[in-house]
Amino acid sequence: MDSVCVEYKLQTLDAGAQNLLKAALKDPRAVDLEKVATAIVDLSLKDSSFCKEAGRICYALIQEEAKDANSTVFRRNLLTRLQQEFTVRKETRKRSVSQWVCLVNFICTIFDYLKVNNQPMAALVQPVYDCLFRLVQPDALTNEEEVDCLAMQLHRIGEQLERAEAGRMDELFYALRDGFLLQERLSSMARLLLLEVLEFRAGGWKLSDTAQQYYYSEVAN
Repeated sequence: MDSVCVEYKLQTLDAGAQNLLKAALKDPRAVDLEKVATAIVDLSLKDSSFCKEAGRICYALIQEEAKDANSTVFRRNLLTRLQQEFTVRKETRKRSVSQWVCLVNFICTIFDYLKVNNQPMAALVQPVYDCLFRLVQPDALTNEEEVDCLAMQLHRIGEQLERAEAGRMDELFYALRDGFLLQERLSSMARLLLLEVLEFRAGGWKLSDTAQQYYYSEVAN
């Protein structure tokens, strides 16, 4: 896999992390994959901009690992660590909203990239929904960082989630709509993001060209 290493944007990481991930991508059998899984999660919880790269790297490593039916070290440790972080998510949010947002971004990214028979992993559907439901609670809707995270993830994986369990998506959007209508302390940016998401789903997870031009010109302003 050494030919694809250069495609990953690892420049923002420290030298130790870069070397570990590059070595894993070059030859997963030559590194401690438990250590690699831990490093990827730790880095993702510190830097939400790394999450997309983390998803691509996890996908590549799991694809490579799948070539050996007896090797599940990376996948097992990644999912175990995700479960651990999900379990203490309330404490994480109390400690740091930014770290909590990183956790949501990472869980959603893994949901987006990791598939079983070209379908999202069933084990991740409910944890992802639980995270998004937390983001539509009144206190989260008054925090622009959390609203931005909610909007971004619904754009990225909303349609997949709805296919996996449409009933919970209906409930999520009822809560989102109520928050938009009833929450008086929403910032103008939060209102714009929530309105755009409501229209996005109503349009079948698409925006018309006119709507897209309107919303994104408003965000730019």
